[in-house]
Amino acid sequence: MRDFAYARPTRPLEAVELVARDTDASFMAGGTDLLNLMKDGAENHGLVVDISRLPLADVEVTGGRLRIGSMARMADVALHPVVRKSVPVLSQALLAGASPQIRNMATIGGNLLQRTRCWYFRGADFACNKREPGTGCAALEGRNRWHAILGGGDHCIAVHPSDLAVALRALDATVHTLGPDGARVISMADFHREPGDTPHVENALRHGELITAVEVALPAAGTRQRYLKVRDRASFEFAVVSVAAVVHMNGRRVDSARLAFGGIATRPWRSAELEAELRNGPLTQDTIARCGELLVRDARPRQDNEFKVELVQRALQDVLGRFSGGSR
Repeated sequence: MRDFAYARPTRPLEAVELVARDTDASFMAGGTDLLNLMKDGAENHGLVVDISRLPLADVEVTGGRLRIGSMARMADVALHPVVRKSVPVLSQALLAGASPQIRNMATIGGNLLQRTRCWYFRGADFACNKREPGTGCAALEGRNRWHAILGGGDHCIAVHPSDLAVALRALDATVHTLGPDGARVISMADFHREPGDTPHVENALRHGELITAVEVALPAAGTRQRYLKVRDRASFEFAVVSVAAVVHMNGRRVDSARLAFGGIATRPWRSAELEAELRNGPLTQDTIARCGELLVRDARPRQDNEFKVELVQRALQDVLGRFSGGSR
């Protein structure tokens, strides 16, 4: 790790100004991802701006909306009584992430911005368009068991790692920011980007723009929610596949369905066709099977991750089967 300067501002605008005027600067919240990236050589910054003391950690409910400050710790949000009662899919996703020690340190904003665990990205000896644009993607023909079957391409197939982001995508959350040009609100649908031919551009943030909060509408009473994470071990492991479901039903009939998927794509993934197939019809095993087929219809598995095509369909069956009473 190279030497860097350090600053710890006390106001959000001060933090924004420090980073915005230095192209070599970066924010640091809990530091659980950034410091590892810098040690691995995947990122280098001449200035690190510590935002962990900024007054952005409140969790509030106003007018049927839940607002979570970006500096709130993962553990605190997961165990917050409103989150556990009204948005259990969010609590479940947070508790499925990392380890208790990391959840006590890591922040909501930092979790959304964590970078892929692809070993080619984090290993300086390998070609990686995400780390060094134009050098190639070693994962395409390398060890790609963990990599994406959806949303990738010829430049990058790295999976986005955040459990939280998958749950927020299913909840139609918004991300609130403060930047050099003022405040913005970005939908989760637009926040993370597919790699295309610019895999190093991972999200919609501009340089110097700080996440201040995320916000979700509290689901209607009776909405069924679940986060299922399939992983190689029970703790401190990233998803092989995951499903976040927010489904409102009238008996066995689906009024609305929002489903997001992790572990299979280059960003938190949703399928409009899948959700349309579910709406206004009964939740039967045949319907669930058709939804699984729609989800993976355009999948592009590689030599080591073809198993994800079937695994994510089985995960979807498990989640929706419990809602219908027909899980096996």
